Amino acid sequence: MLINQAGQVFVGKRIDNKDSGAWQMPQGGIDPGEEPADAALRELAEETGVRAELCTLVACMDETVRYDLPEELVGKLWGGKYRGQEQTWFLARFDGEDVDIDLEAHDPPEFCEWQWLSPQEVPALIVPFKREVYEQVVAAFVD
Repeated sequence: MLINQAGQVFVGKRIDNKDSGAWQMPQGGIDPGEEPADAALRELAEETGVRAELCTLVACMDETVRYDLPEELVGKLWGGKYRGQEQTWFLARFDGEDVDIDLEAHDPPEFCEWQWLSPQEVPALIVPFKREVYEQVVAAFVD
């Protein structure tokens, strides 16, 4: 969860699902041998162009969160290999400027648009099967 100095949350619209109207926060996998915090910073840089020196890790959720794919998506996403995800979420403060955000920092890009939202607005814009996870993340990181 990347927040700016005004306490707003970064969300991006996935480029592979841009017509759905669904947004999400940056997220990604952990490479073998990689520490979760390092993976969070790497994924953030790949998806948003926000390099590690432009943000500060503030917190990590105490527990992992999980979601399952709806039955209609099982076998269609991730090469049919997984039925859901278990995630470790970090809170990072963005110390840069909006011009530092570059959705094309990685090829191929993951997002086609981005915006800052209040934390309370974020869960409503997320695909329904991830909404509970986003509610937990917002509750963990927002006073």
